[in-house]
Amino acid sequence: MYRLLNIEFQKLRHNRASKILIITYFVLLTSIALIAAIKFDIGPIKFHLAEMGIFNFPYIWHFNSYIAAFFKLFLAIVIVSMMANEYSNKTLKQNLIDGLSKKEFVLSKFYTVIVFALVSTLFLFVVSLLLGLGFSNYTELSIIFSDLDYLLAFFVKLVGFFSFCLFLGVLVKRSAFALGFLFVWQFIEGIVFGVLRWKTDAETATSVMQFFPLNSMSNLIKQPFSRLSAVQTVANQVGEKFDFDYAVHWYEIVIVLGWTAIFVFLSFRLLKMRDL
Repeated sequence: MYRLLNIEFQKLRHNRASKILIITYFVLLTSIALIAAIKFDIGPIKFHLAEMGIFNFPYIWHFNSYIAAFFKLFLAIVIVSMMANEYSNKTLKQNLIDGLSKKEFVLSKFYTVIVFALVSTLFLFVVSLLLGLGFSNYTELSIIFSDLDYLLAFFVKLVGFFSFCLFLGVLVKRSAFALGFLFVWQFIEGIVFGVLRWKTDAETATSVMQFFPLNSMSNLIKQPFSRLSAVQTVANQVGEKFDFDYAVHWYEIVIVLGWTAIFVFLSFRLLKMRDL
């Protein structure tokens, strides 16, 4: 495993665009802290996000993992480019000539995916912990370390999404086309959901769509905004009540892990079938 990872990171080390994207990604993860600086003070209207409880434990794990997931596209570009560069630079053929099997080649990419997801999760944990310790009204250990399942969901979501990008990179061979296909697939899932709602009902459509790849990844971390205590208070004052399931469910994780296994397997099968 170490040998395969070393090969991949040697390639990334000499790719300037990838290094810029990786650095940008982690800078953006850190920029979540800037939300604390958002403050409006216009006459009687005072608005300070940090004081609204978004950095309270354990809510911060949910909020930050949801926001951080939007930045994953930067690493997705790196992963797709890794595969595209293998074809354009002929390094794939050279790796196979040097004794690397096609299975090891795919595994080296997948191990890189896991490392990216793991480092991202650990980085998010540290940023969230520091923000929570600085702004949270609750500092009891039992509260601080509750709801950490959102970080697990974040990790699984990244692994699943990056594995999909890896598969598209193998399938299409060109990074621009692979990323284009990613957006097209998102559009296709949206169309399927619309057709299902039209033919059946919202509940049935949602039940079916949870098995589609991008929707299953999206379902891992639901929107956290209506869970915010300030929003709940306003809703109660106007007689509204949010009936929303914010939890991370084990079967949602299993679905994404299933797609991850499928994408890695298909990547290997495609590579094995091709005459390189």
